Amino acid sequence: MGKYTKQDIMNLVEENDVEFIRLQFTDIFGTLKNVAITASQLQKAMDNKCMFDGSSIEGFVRIEESDMYLYPDLDTFEMFPWRPQQGKVARLICDVYRPDGTPFEGDPRYILKKVLKEASDMGYTFKVGPECEFFLFHTDDNGAPTTTTHEKGGYFDLGPLDLGENARRDMILVLEEMGFEIEASHHEVAPAQHEIDFKYEDALKTADNIMTFKLVVRTIAKRHGLHATFMPKPKFGINGSGMHVNMSLSKDGKNIFDDPNGELGLSEDAYHFIAGLMKHIQGMAAITNPLVNSYKRLVPGYEAPVYVAWSAKNRSPLIRIPASRGASSRIELRCPDPAANPYLTLAVCLAAGLDGIKNKLTPPKSVDMNIFTMTKEEKETAGITSLPGSLEEAINALEADPFILNVLGEHLSTKYVEAKKDEWDAYRTQVTEWEVDEYLYKI
Repeated sequence: MGKYTKQDIMNLVEENDVEFIRLQFTDIFGTLKNVAITASQLQKAMDNKCMFDGSSIEGFVRIEESDMYLYPDLDTFEMFPWRPQQGKVARLICDVYRPDGTPFEGDPRYILKKVLKEASDMGYTFKVGPECEFFLFHTDDNGAPTTTTHEKGGYFDLGPLDLGENARRDMILVLEEMGFEIEASHHEVAPAQHEIDFKYEDALKTADNIMTFKLVVRTIAKRHGLHATFMPKPKFGINGSGMHVNMSLSKDGKNIFDDPNGELGLSEDAYHFIAGLMKHIQGMAAITNPLVNSYKRLVPGYEAPVYVAWSAKNRSPLIRIPASRGASSRIELRCPDPAANPYLTLAVCLAAGLDGIKNKLTPPKSVDMNIFTMTKEEKETAGITSLPGSLEEAINALEADPFILNVLGEHLSTKYVEAKKDEWDAYRTQVTEWEVDEYLYKI
């Protein structure tokens, strides 16, 4: 049984003087899109009769098949607390459908739902908790974003070092008003870098929450005269932003990763899940780390995980097993960054883990020393490989993993690969300031 009926939403809109409703959906790159309607059109929208032009959305469809319909998920109805009290604005997150009533196979939310259905058929519920990092920078006199910050705050610092503290507090208050349960928030390692963690939820709700979270963070930052960015590595020489993904599977209400008698207190299924992630992580990287800029975060020396290994003891590998056990047993994948499309990221994580469980894959031994200090020979002996070193390598690895391509489906994977190759070419052919400074006068 859902949280809201159509009548509930009609009543809420009337009682709260809501004038506009944003019908939100996400393109293949994780960019939030919306069609705004007035309250008078709400009934039509809830009857799945709202149409939009899919040909104008990146990676959706060609002009000749452009009509798409938005099917609102009624349980995602929320009012925006930062909008005026008179003539409020609310939103509904939507699934995208074709005119014949079938789900559109290029809709990232549909891809995640498809994998969740597979997990559900096996008796599993997939729960996820993200750790979303972002930077708060000043804007210039025209309100355009810069990479300038006056603050020198570091990990877990308090005000007055943390100039973003007031903005962060307002973000948390707005998120809580929108139904989020915030578990922790703190200043991160780099100046102007922040993290807000919200409660573990079912995967679809978590993916929806990440999209809402980004919207709230950007909106509230702007109100404080700041620019919030989820760019993975906005500045050279400091840590980048990650979006660590904590995952667990439960069956009949019990966390199946937990086994008090297992090695490290983990079940065999937990190890199979880890092995599935490790098997497919090269092919998943173009999804979990989707930008040219993502690979500037994934370099040794800035705490970002570069090496494909797992451990319960240290934080240098790709996969970490946090200390808590019992209902809180979970696997933490540390490579995703906040530029990733959350629907696709959770879909490939779950699919890879399920592949490990179905085929009873075994992970290599855990690596319990700091991989960053190991020699090349030591890494080779331990069988440790690296993540792709660039977007180009990641796209090649995706094309070489038919399993991940199949999870994404032919439509989406084709469009995604095409667009990312264009992005790499656009980057590769640039002449940068660095090159001019380095070569112009010497050569």
